[in-house]
Amino acid sequence: MSPGKPDFSRVVPCHCSQQKSEQERLTRLQRYSNLGSLTSLTFKNVVPQGMTENPSDQERFYQAFQAAQSFADKPEGWLVLAGSSGCGKTHLAAAIANHCLEDNRPVFYITVPDLLDHLRSTFSPGSEIPYDEFFEQVRSTPLLVLDDLGVQSSTPWAKEKMDQLLNHRFNNQLPTVIVTIVPVDELEERIRTRLVNASFCQVFSLTEESVALTAYSWPADFELQREMTFDSFDAKRVNLPLEQRQNLAAAFQLALDFAKSPDGWLVFQGVNGCGKTHLAAAIVNYRYQLRKPALFIVVPDFLDHLRSSFNPESKVSYDQVFESVKKSPLLVLDDFGKQTTTPWAQEKLYQVINYRYNARQPTVITTNCSTDEMDTPIASRFVDPKISILFHITAPDYWAGKAVPRAKPRGARRGR
Repeated sequence: MSPGKPDFSRVVPCHCSQQKSEQERLTRLQRYSNLGSLTSLTFKNVVPQGMTENPSDQERFYQAFQAAQSFADKPEGWLVLAGSSGCGKTHLAAAIANHCLEDNRPVFYITVPDLLDHLRSTFSPGSEIPYDEFFEQVRSTPLLVLDDLGVQSSTPWAKEKMDQLLNHRFNNQLPTVIVTIVPVDELEERIRTRLVNASFCQVFSLTEESVALTAYSWPADFELQREMTFDSFDAKRVNLPLEQRQNLAAAFQLALDFAKSPDGWLVFQGVNGCGKTHLAAAIVNYRYQLRKPALFIVVPDFLDHLRSSFNPESKVSYDQVFESVKKSPLLVLDDFGKQTTTPWAQEKLYQVINYRYNARQPTVITTNCSTDEMDTPIASRFVDPKISILFHITAPDYWAGKAVPRAKPRGARRGR
């Protein structure tokens, strides 16, 4: 070919075609990324010191901010961002994903609860995408952003799926961003051992360790609940009619099965003293024996704790109290319906219930109210058969007619 003469053997796209092709590629990448509204979260609108006024948290956030920028330029290994709700960790993770999109690099974002829901839905005959295809897409994506790790229900199936996913990405050294509100040392052991691998993972805690209400043992003011075990529960109640004895035995078995493998919600209704609080506390004691976290909350006391956290002299912030309850791996809400029905109380309880409903977090609820007496948005979640078992205990008050007085230490409102 002579210099200066056109080469008619090659097809060269015009400038307009190149722009259109580039836009189509970007659109495909954005659709693939699953970021949705998070495309607005970039490094340009991140406050480098975070939104906190705590100097130590500002320093933590700045270090994570710098690490996120470096990771976005060259994704290698795993970047783990931990911290309380609202600290900015999801913003940093989304900023990494959006930076990759700007560089025409594929990235896939998903929350763990959504991932598990998608996997379950692929088993439906009407699913548009096969299970294997979707799971492989997530497992092998060049860069995965996994948000809300640790808030998923801890069923054996969910544990298996998460283990398969993380094990594949760890063994194949695939770049991954993991966001968790749960402290790394409280995650499942198999997950935790991967995240603490310093040669492959960078872990940044964006906030100080909160004063966790979730524990592995009872606080001092729950002496009565500490004694409420499955062994000490009188499931036979020989003085009751056969129908009530069978009902109580069924409640006992439901509670025991739930304690062995917490999944979904278990709601016990019944009169005061029928045994619902004893069964709820027995579930917690069972989990404590396995060294698994659980949180038992008396609802009126919980609301009192929230109100007291607004006091300037409170040692625990409102966010710490509320988040510890809302995102506890296993939560028991005792005496639900006994709280004052102020708009504020209704709003706080709805936020807890709605979050745990959407995240499919294992929850046990005791109440002596019928669903007709509850707020409709809350009651509708209690009766949803996809997540909740609503069981009415028909046995009467265990202590009715007995001469032995019942001690009521603080927090033990409905003990047997």
